[in-house]
Amino acid sequence: MNDFLIIGGGIVGLSVGMTLLEQHPGAKLTILEKESDVAQHQTGHNSGVIHSGIYYKPGSYKARFAKAGNESMRKFCEENDIPHDMCGKVIVATNEREIPELEKLFKRAYHNGLEAEWLSKAELKEKEPHVAGVEAIYLPSTGIVDYKMVSMVMAWKIRSLGGTILTDTEVVAVEERDDEVIVETKEQTFKTKFLVNCAGLHSDRIARMAGYHVDVKIFPFRGEYFEIIEEKRNLVRNLIYPVPNPNFPFLGVHATRMIDGKVEVGPNAVPGFKREAYWKTSFDWKDFGEIVSYPGFWKLGFTYLKEGMEEISRSVSKKRFVDNLRQLLPSVDEDDLVPAPAGVRAQALGSDGKLFDDFFIIGGRNSVHVCNAPSPAATASLEIGKEIAGRVGVRLGV
Repeated sequence: MNDFLIIGGGIVGLSVGMTLLEQHPGAKLTILEKESDVAQHQTGHNSGVIHSGIYYKPGSYKARFAKAGNESMRKFCEENDIPHDMCGKVIVATNEREIPELEKLFKRAYHNGLEAEWLSKAELKEKEPHVAGVEAIYLPSTGIVDYKMVSMVMAWKIRSLGGTILTDTEVVAVEERDDEVIVETKEQTFKTKFLVNCAGLHSDRIARMAGYHVDVKIFPFRGEYFEIIEEKRNLVRNLIYPVPNPNFPFLGVHATRMIDGKVEVGPNAVPGFKREAYWKTSFDWKDFGEIVSYPGFWKLGFTYLKEGMEEISRSVSKKRFVDNLRQLLPSVDEDDLVPAPAGVRAQALGSDGKLFDDFFIIGGRNSVHVCNAPSPAATASLEIGKEIAGRVGVRLGV
């Protein structure tokens, strides 16, 4: 009998496991991961940004956990000799029409307790000489790291604290009883006093297996990236973001210097017709059927029809992608970009067609289900781990 069983070996599941073992020494804890190693999906396919928390509604989980997570992630990296760089980023208004939205972001930075600096055009040029912009915000607390490396350190800590991580172990059934939870995999059956669902792209399915039929469906958005060739990396010093479109729930194409020195630009946000849709040809009949039969999918499509078609056009046309990127970096040519690995964002969608704009955590009898943890979940992972461990402690009367 396990004290704690965690489904999902991404950075959130690992953080929860590490925190539970630190708070409950000697507890029997097992993490079940269906892939051959940890951090194989959202954790290992993101841009590696340590976010500041500027975009999120004051008081929300995302705002609070991103700010606190920015600090705790930096401290974790320092304590464990994980390479990271608090290089800062600029959010750029490329024309006068975008300045009102930039001003709103500047005010939000204040309300979220963040350090932010308003940059004139000349000051922006000092930080990013190749950017086209009229004014900008500079956020010194934003950084970069390799979250896969962070996850490997977390996994090592879990094992050193007596925890077990089982890979190639896919969950097929969950039964929650009054005093225990039974979890079946393709190979064996596990019993636990408490279950934590951190299954990311499949978190809604695990919640339903456990008997929690909430109005949420995980909708996969593929984020497509290009890498700037080595000879042109000098076009980007650190992190360059556009002013987000207030009518679209994604941040837009941006440029990110990675911790290994590479520079990526992207992403597009296009619908995936498979939960793990890392390729344009990715398709799964079961996943496709779930998506197109869900009322929220069609309502979402009609709401963002114009913006969605623009995203798709940039996906199928490199020229359209580059034309969009040139609004920020006018010196970029098509030949300067080569395809980079895509990522998939596990985004919760309601039947009303609205995307969940905050982390969504469901409490069960003997379980907790993390059913929406897209960006900035990697930044916030240590804080999410504390939150989940606190909820578990309350349930167990600790």
